[in-house]
Amino acid sequence: MGFLKRILRNNTTEETGSVFTPGSFEALSEEELQTHMGIHSYGAFDLTDAIRPSYDLQVVPKQGFRFDEYVDDSSQARTPVIMASVTRRLIMDLFLDLIDHLGPVVDVVLETSHHHHSHNQDLYREHIDMPVLKSILLDHEELLLNDGCTGVAVINPTRRQEVQLDEHKLMIVYGKPLEQFERTFIESDVYPDDKLKFITEAEHVHSSSEALFDQFNTLKNRLGMDTDDYSGCV
Repeated sequence: MGFLKRILRNNTTEETGSVFTPGSFEALSEEELQTHMGIHSYGAFDLTDAIRPSYDLQVVPKQGFRFDEYVDDSSQARTPVIMASVTRRLIMDLFLDLIDHLGPVVDVVLETSHHHHSHNQDLYREHIDMPVLKSILLDHEELLLNDGCTGVAVINPTRRQEVQLDEHKLMIVYGKPLEQFERTFIESDVYPDDKLKFITEAEHVHSSSEALFDQFNTLKNRLGMDTDDYSGCV
C-alpha cells in the first residue's frame, strides 16, 4: 500500500516542504503534549485516537475528499485515486459501504507498523466472502479506528480496484471507474474539495497501545494470516 503514501508525500514535498518526523513534539512539555493529545475535535470534525496533527496545526483536520492519481514508476501508467478525510462517527459505516462496490469475493490486506519503524509490512489474504469480511471488520471496529499502527485495504484484483482505510484513518479509493465511490462519499455528506489537505501532509504523531496490538493479532488470526507475532508499537 506504499504507493498511496508516495502520493501524499510527493504533494507535501512540492507544496509545503513539511517534515514527516515528530521533531517539534519533542520540544513540548509533558503537560503541553498531554493537552494536545487530549484534543478530540476540530470544529465539526472528530478525530479517532489513532493520530494527532502537528502542535502548531500546520493542517487542521477537515472532512472532504479530493481526486489525485498514482503514476507507476516503471510504466508511467496513471491510475485515478480518491482520498478522503472523514469524521470519526462516519468512518466505519462509510468504509463498509465503499467496499461493497468491490464485489462478493475480495482480497484483504492488513498493514502494520507495530514492528517495523522505518516501513510498514503488509499481510495478505486472498478470496474472502464480503459478508464474512464485513462481519470480522465490524468486530474489530475499535482497533481499526483507534490504532495508529494498523491499516486495512480491500482489493478486487480482477477489476484492479482497492479501498483502503489507512493507519492515519484516511480513506483511499484506487482504480477506475470511481463514479460509484464518489456518489457514496457524497451520499454520506463527504464532499469534493480540491484544496483539501490531509493530516499526513504535515508533521503528525501516531498512537497505539499493547491492548490494540493484542487486538491486531486477533484480527490477523481471524483473517487467516498465519505469521509470527510482532513486537509492540512504541
